[in-house]
Amino acid sequence: MSQLLDPTFPFRFEVAIRQHPLSWKAGGLELPDACRMPSWGALADHPLYADVRMAWSPAGIGFTVRATDKRQLPWCRDSRVEESDGFQLLLDTRCSPNIHRANRYCHRFHFMPIGGGPKRDIPIAAMLPIHRARQTPTPIPGRKLKVAGRCKPDGYELSGLIPADALTGFDPVEHPRMSIWYAVIDREKGWQTFTLNPEFPVAEDPSLWGEATLDRRVAATPNK
Repeated sequence: MSQLLDPTFPFRFEVAIRQHPLSWKAGGLELPDACRMPSWGALADHPLYADVRMAWSPAGIGFTVRATDKRQLPWCRDSRVEESDGFQLLLDTRCSPNIHRANRYCHRFHFMPIGGGPKRDIPIAAMLPIHRARQTPTPIPGRKLKVAGRCKPDGYELSGLIPADALTGFDPVEHPRMSIWYAVIDREKGWQTFTLNPEFPVAEDPSLWGEATLDRRVAATPNK
């Protein structure tokens, strides 16, 4: 029997994002198991095929995605970012759970493992506008966002770093709570989501996002 209501809809989910040094290397970030993010969209039988991890530091917000069990390359185009496969991240640095239209603290990012350059093999990162927003965050050049991607026989690896100065209102000490939503988007596998999937107007309505606490406990890396 099909579900009449997404079981995540009545709830506002919360997660702790652990602190971890965001040491960017040629291959991107490495984050430990303690940084793994839940995908509560699976409660509504949405796909679950990617390991998603996030961490914060005074330097900003970082993430890794490892998508597996794929047979096709991700569909990514630098000329059609909003339609491309990849990782979409929505953040409100001041956690305003009752607003229905984005304010200046609300951000929408899209990261792609490939899609740029003449051979479309260069990873791409961009900050996208939020539809119906009342205000917009401070504009940033795309090169401020760090991104690394690598395709593998059964999927891809992707990581990104959003510097603190690219996040309007980012202040982990005074404002350690954020609103958050993410999706791993894939034409072959579907949408793996933090909570609700895009049948709801999640990309433009911050009241549909979840919440995150910037946990000051440092997530340790094993054997280091």
